[in-house]
Amino acid sequence: MTTAEIIELEVNSAAKRLDAWLSRQLPHLSRSRLQKLIEQGQVQLNQNPCLAKKTHLQPGDQVMVTLPPPTPLDLPAQAIPLDILYEDEDLIIINKSAGMVVHPAPGHSEGTLVNALLHHCDRLAGIGGVERPGIVHRLDKDTTGAIVVAKTDFAHQALQKQIQSKTAYREYLGVVYGRPGAAEGTVTQPVGRHGGDRKKMAVVPVEKGGREAVTHWQILEALGNYTLMRYQLETGRTHQIRVHSAFLGHPIVGDTVYGSHRGLKVNLTGQALHAHQLRLYHPRTEELINAIAPLPQEFNKLVEVLRRRL
Repeated sequence: MTTAEIIELEVNSAAKRLDAWLSRQLPHLSRSRLQKLIEQGQVQLNQNPCLAKKTHLQPGDQVMVTLPPPTPLDLPAQAIPLDILYEDEDLIIINKSAGMVVHPAPGHSEGTLVNALLHHCDRLAGIGGVERPGIVHRLDKDTTGAIVVAKTDFAHQALQKQIQSKTAYREYLGVVYGRPGAAEGTVTQPVGRHGGDRKKMAVVPVEKGGREAVTHWQILEALGNYTLMRYQLETGRTHQIRVHSAFLGHPIVGDTVYGSHRGLKVNLTGQALHAHQLRLYHPRTEELINAIAPLPQEFNKLVEVLRRRL
C-alpha cells in the first residue's frame, strides 16, 4: 500500500500568502491542489495545522506538507490496445483511433481513452490528488491522431500552459468536399454552442457566447471535387476545424453533423480528419518532442480512391 509523502520546508523570507509561497517551493503541485491540502489540514505551520491559505509567513517558520496517496478514480481500468507514439514518466502521446471517446461521459462510461490509460499506466501519480490521467486537450470521438496526456500535476500544468500560450504546434490533415478558391487562408470566426441544438457547435458572435477560434488552412492536394487540406490550430474549441470547414463551404468528408451525407465508395468510421502532428516541449527537460501520428488505413484508402477518379 502506498504511504503518504511528508515534505518539510523552512521559510527564508517573509511571505504574505501560504499558498503562493508553497506553489513556489513545490512547482510540481498545482496551486489549487495545494489550497485543497491546506483546507484538508494536510499543511502544518510550526507543528500546528494551518487551514488558512492567506496565512502570512515569517523567516524561520517551519512548514510541513503531507501528500496523501492518490485517491483511486472510480472508473474501471480496461485492457484496450493503445498506439503509443511517445511515453515517459511525465506524459504519454497516443495515436487515437476512430470511435474512441477521450473521457467518460453519460453514455460512454467504459471503452474510453481514460479507461485504457488507467490500465496501461500502473504507476499513475495522478492529477489534483486523484489517480487519473490528465487530459490536456481532446479529440472528437471520430477524429483520429495524436493526443497528449499528462501523468503528473506538474506535467498537466506545463502542457496546458503550452496549449494556452500557443507554443504547442498542432497540425491536422483532412479531406473536404469541393475546393477552396485560394491556396491557403485563416478562419477567425468565434465558435460557441449552437442556438437550436446544444449537442452541436456553430459560428457564434462573441456577444452571444462565442469564443475566439483561429484555424489556419492550406491546400495540400486537389482531388477532383475534393481537397486534401492541412490545418493548424491556434485555439482548441470543441469541433473547431469541423465548424470552420463548414463555414468555408467545404465540410469535412464523412462529417454527418456539419457536412454532407453524400455517399462515397469508402466506408469511413468517422470524419476524414486526423491530428497528424503534435509538437511540444517536455515539461521537465524542455526537450522538443515532435510526435507524428501515421494516417489511418481508412484515410489513406479514401485519398487513393479519390486520386484514381482523376
